[in-house]
Amino acid sequence: MAVSRPGRVSKGQRKDLEDIRTGWSKAPAPGTWTALALLEAMRALRVGLTLALGAGLGAAAEHWRRQAGGAPGLLGRVPVLPVVAADLPALPGGPAGGTGELAKYGLPGVAQLRSRESYVLSYDPRTRGALWVLEQLRPERLRGDGDRSACDFREDDSVHAYHRATNADYRGSGFDRGHLAAAANHRWSQRAMNDTFYLSNVAPQVPHLNQNAWNNLEKYSRSLTRSYQNVYVCTGPLFLPRTEADGKSYVKYQVIGKNHVAVPTHFFKVLILEATGGQIELRSYVMPNAPVDETIPLERFLVPIESIERASGLLFVPNILARAGNLKAITAGSK
Repeated sequence: MAVSRPGRVSKGQRKDLEDIRTGWSKAPAPGTWTALALLEAMRALRVGLTLALGAGLGAAAEHWRRQAGGAPGLLGRVPVLPVVAADLPALPGGPAGGTGELAKYGLPGVAQLRSRESYVLSYDPRTRGALWVLEQLRPERLRGDGDRSACDFREDDSVHAYHRATNADYRGSGFDRGHLAAAANHRWSQRAMNDTFYLSNVAPQVPHLNQNAWNNLEKYSRSLTRSYQNVYVCTGPLFLPRTEADGKSYVKYQVIGKNHVAVPTHFFKVLILEATGGQIELRSYVMPNAPVDETIPLERFLVPIESIERASGLLFVPNILARAGNLKAITAGSK
């Protein structure tokens, strides 16, 4: 089954979408992405994506941060949570900044944050998966007694049964249960590794990608802990538009299982790197959810962070600059 949402675009956006159509949509389905096809696609993405996705986090993220306070778990430690540009607005009929009478029986949905032993995620009940997962990598956290063979993928019972994925959804689908926060990033305790096997931390991923190019990116992320004081990794799905023969742009993606778990068209990974001198480096990657030639250098997948911000509806740079004035963004071709 596929889900599609037609969209009208402005004249200024149409050129971006045309570049995307001639770039990402040239993927040799169902074959493997070649270096040439990837270069064309990445060039299109760098022009700037125009689709904004994601649920409103703003005020809700700050509420969860205050609520976590000094509590254990990553939420109390991370310097930056990705949020959307606009905060939750005040509702009419109540005091300034409050929801008043309209919220008497609760709001039907706000940002769903989960703070685990090893990561924080924002959950999207529509897709049955995470909007983003944020984790901190340090050398000592990559070592320990965490045993992957003792872990099992399991439902996240903190998510309502209407809105969560099950193992049955993946059975026979042809997709891997691809980790967003990788299990190998959290060997420091069995509980931390177990937490990475919640299906809320998983997305349907093409096996060839999961086991090769994406795995290489995860290994590279871990290797950076040898050079940087702190490595923060934010990973999530993308659902990118394509312009079809009728000239209209659509977001189309497959869904699997009886719970209609959304299959992303692409994945992003943003690395926030803290050097010992206080400098911050930012490296942002996008890979298509398709077979990718694993011999392609990872630097070919680098994209400007604003491309991911536009496509996901999230913001990274303003939050980082609010805490650190020294930011170096690494993209393909940077030195």
